[in-house]
Amino acid sequence: MLYSRSVSAASWIDGQYLPVVQAGGPLVSTCFVIFGAAIRPDGTASGSLARRVEGALRLADEAPARMFLATGGVGRYGAAEAHVIRDLLVAAGVDGREILVEDQAADTLESVRFCDGILRLRSDIDLLVPCTSRYHVPRCALLFRLLGYRVRVGRMPADLPYLGWRKWTAYVLKECLVLPYDALLLLLRTRIGSPPPEAALRP
Repeated sequence: MLYSRSVSAASWIDGQYLPVVQAGGPLVSTCFVIFGAAIRPDGTASGSLARRVEGALRLADEAPARMFLATGGVGRYGAAEAHVIRDLLVAAGVDGREILVEDQAADTLESVRFCDGILRLRSDIDLLVPCTSRYHVPRCALLFRLLGYRVRVGRMPADLPYLGWRKWTAYVLKECLVLPYDALLLLLRTRIGSPPPEAALRP
């Protein structure tokens, strides 16, 4: 598990990253965790998923050392959401060596737990930035913090203009209800010591 360190990959001031190099060691990375969303029947990314990737790319643009972690399993249509995220990143010019993939999670809590299974095998990541819809960011950030990660929250693209007030309000209300439930469940699993599934530990 990744806990706070005395030296971070970067200080984030006014949306910019100021690199900090460890004495006698390499620059550690900021990891941009992109959470999956629905895939369209034709296999392409929904608007929500595309905006999550777009926001991650914009936030990562100034990072001196970065990694992307795409998370999301197979939904109703198409390939795993994480695979679609990876393809969008590669199409945007991201080096495949900068992309980690978690393609088994069926919901937010599983995404956080399975990503934890991947991240704790690495020693080069110091800071996490959850990249998802704005209404979803608080839950993702809290769950990672409960696991001991250093987390920074960036400004993601707005969803309201595309979802409309009714759907957006429904999503916000859902988050208010689900956030404490997921937090409690994660704490219970952590206290019991329930390990993530073996699939989450795949490279």
